[in-house]
Amino acid sequence: MNRLLTILDGGTAVVEAKQPRRFPPRGAGGGRAVEFRNVSFHYPGGSDDTRWVLRDVSFHLPAGATLGIVGATGSGKSALLDLVTRIYDPQEGEILIDGIPIRALSLAELRAEIGYVPQESFLFSDSLAHNLAYGAPDAESGVWGAEVAQLDETIRGFPGGYDTMLGERGINLSGGQKQRAALGRALARKPALVLLDDALSAVDTHTEAEILKTLRTALAGRTAMISSHRVSAIRDATAIIVLDEGRVVERGTHEVLFAAGGRYWSLLRRQQLEEALEEPALAPPSNSGTIRP
Repeated sequence: MNRLLTILDGGTAVVEAKQPRRFPPRGAGGGRAVEFRNVSFHYPGGSDDTRWVLRDVSFHLPAGATLGIVGATGSGKSALLDLVTRIYDPQEGEILIDGIPIRALSLAELRAEIGYVPQESFLFSDSLAHNLAYGAPDAESGVWGAEVAQLDETIRGFPGGYDTMLGERGINLSGGQKQRAALGRALARKPALVLLDDALSAVDTHTEAEILKTLRTALAGRTAMISSHRVSAIRDATAIIVLDEGRVVERGTHEVLFAAGGRYWSLLRRQQLEEALEEPALAPPSNSGTIRP
């Protein structure tokens, strides 16, 4: 009980607005604009209290656009998405959605507009149908989300179908299946803003390609922020930012960044070399030194 009370009495550093503002009605496309203004952040407490995770990050993402976020491990990708959901608040700068500072919104108002898929997917000990429709307007939305996430066929192959009961944290699903279930659940809510934090890291490249194909249609008109260590997951984004030690070091479209031959190009080159090493060596490629755009 003492351990529980320590948590319950601990409070939170994220403070609710006393007189919260409301979002205006969504536009025709169903998305909302996101803006970062000189945002700097470090995790509170502990020995890393003075180590900046993000430093002076600024960008504007129009409603209905998709932002790709890439960078090495520890570059600040997950922290950036955590700030949008107000899991943490930045020490400097401001984040706005549709021109409204997110600190001026109630947490319920803010988070109702967001569909979030974290790196570690959490599933309940309940049926797949209930997991997928959690927070969604109806069960059909959960099925639609599963279809977009390329999980519908797999589920229908289970003896219990959508009524299949999951173990603790979805233990009877593979890592890739859990990620796809979490993605389907987030999309089923039809949110204005979709945040994907390396949400396809456990999915094979073929399935990832199929998911990305259907995802482009599903996200039409909605705003998305996609963080990934795979360049393939964000190459079709409206805009891409490259993070290095918490700072935006490059920005632009895939074509512009590839042509620049900088950090983004280096990430793409490394990943293509890794993929080539994983493929069966049937014949030595004639253009093994060429980097594909």
